[in-house]
Amino acid sequence: MNFREFLTSFRHLLEESPKETVGPESRYVFLSDLHLGDGGRKDDLAPNRGIVQNALAKWYLPKGHSLVLNGDIEDLSKFRYREVREAWKGLYGLFDEFDDAGKLRRILGNHDLALLARDDYPYELSHGLALDWKGRTLFAFHGHQASRFFMEFDYLSEFIVRYLAKPLSIRNTSISGDSRRRFRTERRIYRASRRLGLVSIAGHTHRPLFESLSKYDSLRWAIEELVRTWPGSDAGGKARIDAIIAVYRMELGRMRKRDKDLRLSGSLYDDGDIVVPSLFNSGCATGRHGVTAIEIESGTIALVQWTGAKGPREYVNLESLEHAEIPATPYSRHVIRRTSLDEVFARIDLLGPPPAKNRVY
Repeated sequence: MNFREFLTSFRHLLEESPKETVGPESRYVFLSDLHLGDGGRKDDLAPNRGIVQNALAKWYLPKGHSLVLNGDIEDLSKFRYREVREAWKGLYGLFDEFDDAGKLRRILGNHDLALLARDDYPYELSHGLALDWKGRTLFAFHGHQASRFFMEFDYLSEFIVRYLAKPLSIRNTSISGDSRRRFRTERRIYRASRRLGLVSIAGHTHRPLFESLSKYDSLRWAIEELVRTWPGSDAGGKARIDAIIAVYRMELGRMRKRDKDLRLSGSLYDDGDIVVPSLFNSGCATGRHGVTAIEIESGTIALVQWTGAKGPREYVNLESLEHAEIPATPYSRHVIRRTSLDEVFARIDLLGPPPAKNRVY
């Protein structure tokens, strides 16, 4: 599937998806890639069960957020639906509360496509959700649609995982573990979103992205900003900057070692010199250091991380804009990045292709 073919498919997906309007008082949270299983040791979400359930029950539900479950919620490539329902009764009870309030949006991913064949699934299913902000479009979809492998071989891969890999305890390799495939998938989504002048909110790759920038880019640019402020700082300020840069460089080194064969910079998504903020990714709920999500609230969009008793990695504490704890629990929310939707679309118009050619109405 070349880019032209994907762009045509992407347009069709956008046109066929449900649409709703985002106002100044609207609140949304986007979660993806929960990969719910049977509650056992092979269940990817089991270690973060408390984080997800407390975040939903004690933060997002009382604050009136709409919950967008953006694909790969149930991992039906490894587990049977009835096993998942039995293991996660409490979480489904929370989904019911959002649904009863008219605030649940359920988008399909590649690991839960089999739900389309069921007549007992309790929530309305869609392949995407288009949100209108002052005549501009934010489009939430899982993202597997941009993966060549899953577009061509999805059901074959499900057969292999269920009947061969699982009985033999072979690790299920997916796009989240392949840095080059992640990059190619993200690049297709970025290019299509930029071409159409819209914002995409995806999942699938398990890699949080904010304004089309990876964590690698964000940390690298943060270091450059700290270096610029160092000469004008007093002795105490310089010592603090030295310590922060040391932490950031350590994290960059860890990432470079992990993805040593990948060009990590998000600016390589396109041929241009300027990164346009057309791609956001909620990451996943199965991270070793917590759960990441995208939020829309009061005309802003934010990347947040929820952590448990071990707390976040040191660099997250340093770069967090906000920090809040859920009382009487070990769970806390960290706002990593936040910007206004108006600024995002202004940058798309000013830095991307001419608006008259790419705006979606």
